[in-house]
Amino acid sequence: MGAPLASWPWENLGTYKACTRTHEWLLLPLHLCLYYPRAPSIDRRRAVPDLLGFSLTLTCLLVSGLAVHSPQYLLCGPLVAKAAGGRAWERASPDHWCFLLSLLFFLRAATYRLWAIFTNMLFLNRRRVIARDGVDFQQIDKEWHWDNFLILQFWLAAAAVYAFPSLRQLPPWDARGAAAALLLHVAATEPLFYLLHRTLHTGRLFADYHSLHHSSRILQPYSAGFATPLEILAISALMAVPVAAACAAGLGSAWLVFGYTLAFDFLRAMGHCNVEVFPGWLFQTVPAARYLIATPTYHTIHHTDKDSNFCLFMPLFDLFGGTLNDKSWELQKRNSAGTDEIPDFVFLIHLVDVTASLHNSLTSRSYASLPYRTTPAALVHWPSAFVIMLAMWAWSKTFVVYFYRLRGRLFQTWVVPRYGFQYFLPFAKDGINKQIEEAILRADKMGVKVVGLGALNKNEALNGGGTLFVANHPGLRVRVVHGNTLTAAVILREIPEGTAEVFLTGATSKLGRAIALYLCRRKVRVMMLTASEERFQKIQEEAPPEYQQYLVRVTECRSALHCKTWIAGKWLSPRQQLWAPAGTHFHQFVVPPILRFRRDCTYGGLAAMRLPDDVQGLGVCEYTLGRGVVHACHAGGVVHFLEGYEGHEVGAIDVDRIDVVWEAAMRHSLRPA
Repeated sequence: MGAPLASWPWENLGTYKACTRTHEWLLLPLHLCLYYPRAPSIDRRRAVPDLLGFSLTLTCLLVSGLAVHSPQYLLCGPLVAKAAGGRAWERASPDHWCFLLSLLFFLRAATYRLWAIFTNMLFLNRRRVIARDGVDFQQIDKEWHWDNFLILQFWLAAAAVYAFPSLRQLPPWDARGAAAALLLHVAATEPLFYLLHRTLHTGRLFADYHSLHHSSRILQPYSAGFATPLEILAISALMAVPVAAACAAGLGSAWLVFGYTLAFDFLRAMGHCNVEVFPGWLFQTVPAARYLIATPTYHTIHHTDKDSNFCLFMPLFDLFGGTLNDKSWELQKRNSAGTDEIPDFVFLIHLVDVTASLHNSLTSRSYASLPYRTTPAALVHWPSAFVIMLAMWAWSKTFVVYFYRLRGRLFQTWVVPRYGFQYFLPFAKDGINKQIEEAILRADKMGVKVVGLGALNKNEALNGGGTLFVANHPGLRVRVVHGNTLTAAVILREIPEGTAEVFLTGATSKLGRAIALYLCRRKVRVMMLTASEERFQKIQEEAPPEYQQYLVRVTECRSALHCKTWIAGKWLSPRQQLWAPAGTHFHQFVVPPILRFRRDCTYGGLAAMRLPDDVQGLGVCEYTLGRGVVHACHAGGVVHFLEGYEGHEVGAIDVDRIDVVWEAAMRHSLRPA
């Protein structure tokens, strides 16, 4: 049996880890049921306040989805429903306190959420990152319910209001209360927290109650609340001392409760943000400041050296206790100055569509840590994502979105700020190529070894599979790689041994050509669906004369009526799929994937490979793929770097290198997904 109060009592509600924002969608109908029976009694003078109140409550429910996404948030339902049903946004309402607690709850969640967004702005902060590794899937899962403490403190606050009804009548503002709370924070909360923290670092107390907080390898704002119930209860009590004392003295106010609580959260999130936000000159110009505020570097040192830097917000108490790490300010100055770490490999992607653009660690690391799928919450945020799309189209340039490490080398993913549909707009072609070209030139200047082109960034009609950039800049030191050689290898390895005939759509594309030429050399009959006789003949002439007979041009899907191996390189409608016989397997390299229409057939996924087990700091799923799985063209760029290939991989696929690249991928422990 574990130590008491070492785990959360509602953990058994389930571990359904999906950003469905369950609480939003269950509480919203409840709110509507409670609200609308009152609607007929609303007169015109109250219409605007009612609409405002409804909007505020609705906003709290929906926007809170940015920070909360777990079933245990249903525990907040009774109080939120009470606020919604009791017109609690009105000052005269007896349930006004419910609304204020709900609003404070939302603002607290938003505080941590905004700090998390700031922390993950790698394009802005990467030079000042303290711990240089990424947050991996294991840590994200472990901290999934980081916000348990918000639920607990929400109910503790509600209990206090029920126990002391005078708290419902607090005035809006009292400056004396703010001064008293500040004094009590310095005189009571800070030293008591210091003593508590040092106590939690002793023997069984650390193992049972505090080691959980220290198990987070890379600090993030969410790590601040990742702790056991006992530790959260103790911190809650210390946090309440200044406010409770001010209220007991008749100096309390609503602004004091909100201000002190949010300031506490702000500083806690900042201390765990893994980005040095204070300039080094501040502590040189004002030496006393170093004892008044703990920087993110200061607290990070505590997590690496557990015997120093115990304070809450004021290092003064570490100075008094003899636990101030002597290297704190030297490291803070170095982290503040910042250093650039040059990646060895860059994979250049683009955004798929407006909704899918929300699938990133900047928006929600938990959402990004799962394969992409459209959720109701994502649709709710579609309008804001659409506005961001317009802004990015107008002003943004290529930027880094996430990274990981492999064999001690840094691998980054950069995103071209363009969406899939824009690649098919004739007037957007030059602008997209300019974005890609500038990214390649920037990588070349930085000293990047390999740049991989993902998805439509290597489209033949756009830039000839990357040949445009190599031709325009013959002196490039960085190798430009489309990675489709390995993509072809993955698709070909999926075709069972002994297959005598395949049906191929998208047959004259870059991948279609390579697949057809490879298979015909193995005496597999390839029915190539194409309307162009000229393109077919050109590919057929590339095959050795003795194998040309295995390439057959067809113009209709009905020609494959008896073929059970279909390779889709071009979209197949449900009607076209009906020509396939029962038992057909659909291999595919078309984006988006074809609909899984036939129940009597099987469907393969997009060509993908699993990264080696020694990959570190990876916490983002690549579009719809599983954890640790990347598209084959991404893996192709990784192999190109690991093998140290000197040349570019652009334009047409070299069929003779398909097996070579596949064997290299196997040597480096990449595996088909």
